[in-house]
Amino acid sequence: MIFIDYLIIALYLVSMVLVGVYFQKKASSSTNSFFLGENKIPWWALGASGMASNLDVSGTMINVAMIYSLGLTGFFIEIRGGIVLVLAFFMIFMGKWNRRAKVMTMAEWMKFRFGDELQGKLARIITAFAMLIINVAIIAYFAYGSGKFIGEFLKIPEFASMSSEFWASTIMIFIAMIYTVSSGLFGVVWTDVLQGVLIFFVILIICFISFTRFTLPDSFLISIPLKDGGFLPIETTKESWTNIIPSWRLSLPSNSSFSIYNLFGISILFYLMKTIIEGSGGSGGYMMQRFYAARSDREVGLLSMFWTILLSFRWPFIIAITLMGISLGTSHNEIIADPERVLPIVINELIPNGLKGFLIAGLIAAAMSTFDSLVNSGAAYWVKDIYQNLIKPNATEKELIFQSRLSSILMVVIGLLFTLNISSINEIWGWLTMGIGAGLIIPLFMRWYWWRLNGFGFSFGIISGMIAAVTMKFALPYSEEYLNFGVVSVSSLVGTILFSLLSKPTTDSVLVKFYKITKPFGFWNRIRSQVDKNEVKLIRQENRLDIISMFFAVPWQLVLFMLGMAFIVKKWDYFFILLVLFLALSCALYFSWFRRLSKDKNE
Repeated sequence: MIFIDYLIIALYLVSMVLVGVYFQKKASSSTNSFFLGENKIPWWALGASGMASNLDVSGTMINVAMIYSLGLTGFFIEIRGGIVLVLAFFMIFMGKWNRRAKVMTMAEWMKFRFGDELQGKLARIITAFAMLIINVAIIAYFAYGSGKFIGEFLKIPEFASMSSEFWASTIMIFIAMIYTVSSGLFGVVWTDVLQGVLIFFVILIICFISFTRFTLPDSFLISIPLKDGGFLPIETTKESWTNIIPSWRLSLPSNSSFSIYNLFGISILFYLMKTIIEGSGGSGGYMMQRFYAARSDREVGLLSMFWTILLSFRWPFIIAITLMGISLGTSHNEIIADPERVLPIVINELIPNGLKGFLIAGLIAAAMSTFDSLVNSGAAYWVKDIYQNLIKPNATEKELIFQSRLSSILMVVIGLLFTLNISSINEIWGWLTMGIGAGLIIPLFMRWYWWRLNGFGFSFGIISGMIAAVTMKFALPYSEEYLNFGVVSVSSLVGTILFSLLSKPTTDSVLVKFYKITKPFGFWNRIRSQVDKNEVKLIRQENRLDIISMFFAVPWQLVLFMLGMAFIVKKWDYFFILLVLFLALSCALYFSWFRRLSKDKNE
């Protein structure tokens, strides 16, 4: 990089800090202001913020690596999390179900579902601690990937036995902490909006460069990572690499880290099943905060749709970077050995100075927007569900704001220390989504659809899943992801059902209130019988239309994301087929969902 690149990055970082300082006073008035922005942030800002928080550097590096090594069909592996397919569920019904509780955290929601007796209190505490642990793990994951990316450019020397990547991520996180700790969700959202504009500009420029200047050769070499840390070059063809239709089986070497995807069809079906359960269970992690902060059911739907549309531009960008990486290897007769380093190498070698500064600033923005969302949502669990709920119920707003800032700092420090034991980005992402995440999604799913689930079943379901996840990580560290998920989720399912049936159900009064406000579908006959028939009729009508809409929403999101990919690789046959499908699905969604949504004005 040259002076102009460093100047652009410096100006961007200073502007983010200034935005945070500007909102400090407004965010410090109350915890509602700090964590939910007083429910006054417009839906388009929440949607743009959500997009920025999902477009992280670590995930982008993984997705580039997947596409680089496996071709366009590598896209389908990221149904496990990188496509953020849960957004389709939040758009149609899960977002409004969560918002109707009018709570600040998922843990506080447990009181709404299970009551304020022992079972409700236990579920709230277990959820708060589980989410804090997961947040710290995700902070470590994002910090590691961001450090690996930023360290490529800043060239920070090793110090105190710590790598340059560690110090690079530390510097970036420290800057993100300034505005996050100062301004809460106000600062998170409005800095995300500014960062989103920068990210969007960068995506358009890179896609234009790749589309107009780079073309795939008829045959070329790519690289596959090996389990021993090495890399294996493999020859492929343009036709094979750009084939977007997934094969049922792959033929990757058994010593490859990607050999777990050889049963490709089963893997995709498994990831899709996992995502359906996760999306239907509302397990959106740090994403949830934006739905709690929304002003109405209508705005929840609008922000989700806007979020999804903006996020779709991520995939053409990923394809553009990958094409440039392949072209770089072809022109230099030397492939990029480590697929996870394709992104920083392409930026270093192929992006002109000046634009390089904008691109790096945009990707730093993507990383920081993920950090600030994680930190702000994680602090809410400590303040609302642990400190105020258990330690000091009569704490003043000033004390709670102080705890918000202190817990934010501690989470980041612990997350940074965890990065010292990570060997690859994909390794920890796979464990987060298929291991520790699997211990949560069954109880989180069942809480909406089965009246007999109580707080004890929910709590011990999570505990059983967490124990199984940790056991699998140490006992079978290289086992297939679907095996990890199966063992962990079955353990969680058994614990959930067993402890629910062995203990008293949640009181009917709590469940009736929950059913009437949330309006869920599922196994609620016992509770429905205690609700006015006309009210039940309206709830069932809403449920029926939501279920129909889901059959359009999931393929709509997948087709939308693939559309941009087909455009960048100039696969015009795929592009026009996908375009027709997208228009048809959009029309179906308009009549089954959006037209109904536009009439929903309730606050």
